[in-house]
Amino acid sequence: MRLWSLHPRYLDAKGLVALWRESLLAQAVLSDRTRGYTHHPQLLRFRQSSAPRKYIALYLRQLHAEAVHRGYRFDESKIGPAGNLPPLLVSRGQLDYEWGHLTRKLKARTPSWLEQLGEIRHPEPHPLFRVVPGGISPWEVGASR
Repeated sequence: MRLWSLHPRYLDAKGLVALWRESLLAQAVLSDRTRGYTHHPQLLRFRQSSAPRKYIALYLRQLHAEAVHRGYRFDESKIGPAGNLPPLLVSRGQLDYEWGHLTRKLKARTPSWLEQLGEIRHPEPHPLFRVVPGGISPWEVGASR
């Protein structure tokens, strides 16, 4: 499971579809509708928020908006109730780490998509997040800090 902190516009078609599927799984986990993935580190920032289910719904709403923008048909009825919440925080180091991870994936999977993105020095976050100074998040498994 990877719940990208990056703006979904950077994901290729395969990546956006995978993120939609994994985010719906995260919503099920946070709503206690499944037993699997309950301790997955990618869910920590949602669990530590004031309203985990509403935040994952807001996260999904932005994915849905990106899908609609691209002409895809993601089922909006699968998204739980959200609300008006302040953004969650993500560190610049986390975004940079994820950007490196994504670019490696895209180089192997869809180099033409990466080329279309152009030169990006400071990737934007998913609209749910506000960028703050800092390194890689503690919940990021396998990252060298």
